[in-house]
Amino acid sequence: MARLAFLGLGVMGFPMAGHLAGAGHDVTVYNRTQAKADAWTGRHGGAAAPTPAAAARGADFVMACVGNDDDLRAICTGPDGAFAGMDRGATFVDHTTVSAAVTREMYAAAAEKGIAFVDAPVSGGQAGAENGVLSIMCGGNQGAFDAAEPVMRAYGRSIKRLGDSGAGQLTKMVNQICIAGLVQGLSEGLHFAERAGLDGRAVVEVISGGAAGSWQMSNRHETMLEDHFEHGFAVDWMRKDLGICLATADENGASLPVTALVDQFYKDVQKLGGGRWDTSSLIRRLRAMG
Repeated sequence: MARLAFLGLGVMGFPMAGHLAGAGHDVTVYNRTQAKADAWTGRHGGAAAPTPAAAARGADFVMACVGNDDDLRAICTGPDGAFAGMDRGATFVDHTTVSAAVTREMYAAAAEKGIAFVDAPVSGGQAGAENGVLSIMCGGNQGAFDAAEPVMRAYGRSIKRLGDSGAGQLTKMVNQICIAGLVQGLSEGLHFAERAGLDGRAVVEVISGGAAGSWQMSNRHETMLEDHFEHGFAVDWMRKDLGICLATADENGASLPVTALVDQFYKDVQKLGGGRWDTSSLIRRLRAMG
């Protein structure tokens, strides 16, 4: 078993770190809010550290799942950052969804210190983290990936290296682009069914086995019909991710008209007070329109 650090104990990181402890690894955690770190050690044992550097000291692998580009820089660099505490030859695995640009920046900063860096954003949401069945999209050196992959098996069901540094983040962008269009289409379909006087559940039962079927339809139609959005991946987070997608598209010339439109629809949901609702709340925007 390995000596590990986990940085960031939000709705994803808390259970992910728990799976590592459950697999028998020696885990030290860090969280910006100490109370969450204390709650984690109270449940899983291990230790809590006051800084990322202290958590990372002596670790074979340091895993992170924080908020955005600035958060990643903050936990990696500087005298209290993880890189300051890591030994040469150790591996940093970043599960945050961030820009490919900051990923490559951190990859280079790690390389200067003899540290391997794998970008490994995840998909599967809170339920996937809690159940240990996340999909993990990775970028970085093959050797670093090969070393980290068995550790990530504690919470990952599908783990794949897509290329060099940044490839994992770019693949996560593809994931979010696809989800945005799917959720909007499902919202419009269910909204149309409601306005047409159809039984939404019966409609889904019929069409879900055909070409219209999707994970979103199977897992979200019930709560969408019930107007319940207090679970899953939050609108605020989705807008952060879509912002990264759109900025990257401006750089590489990709055309993302549907993604840009759905991003604005999520902005409307935020105006309805739904920043913390899950992404399937797009249907509530349609209902609010009459």
